[in-house]
Amino acid sequence: MPDAGRGFRKELAAAASLFHGLADPTRLAIVRRLSVGEARIVDLTEQFGLAQSTVSAHVACLRDCGLVGGRAEGRQMFYSLTRPELAELLAAAEALLAVTGDAVVLCPNYGSATTARTGTTGAAEDGR
Repeated sequence: MPDAGRGFRKELAAAASLFHGLADPTRLAIVRRLSVGEARIVDLTEQFGLAQSTVSAHVACLRDCGLVGGRAEGRQMFYSLTRPELAELLAAAEALLAVTGDAVVLCPNYGSATTARTGTTGAAEDGR
């Protein structure tokens, strides 16, 4: 029976990795932006007011995870979501947030109130 606990962890590891990758606000903003159409790094940099290196690193992370792909056009690279399901996932998350109201934001472990109070999330503090 001790192995029963490990089974669900192994089974859900990929999903946990997906959500962990989307947990960063900058990456989530990039995914949200790309859900409406492709963009270049310079477009994302201007829209979010971030350094080019920051945006490039986040796009590279999303690309390494297979969530974002690039299309070269001349010397420019246009990025887009690789799967429409990711846009559907964002829409579902936004619908869920609309009905849960402040419950997620006020979560003592992962909510925005925790981040504002400590400068980090509860997960980072206790290794979750």
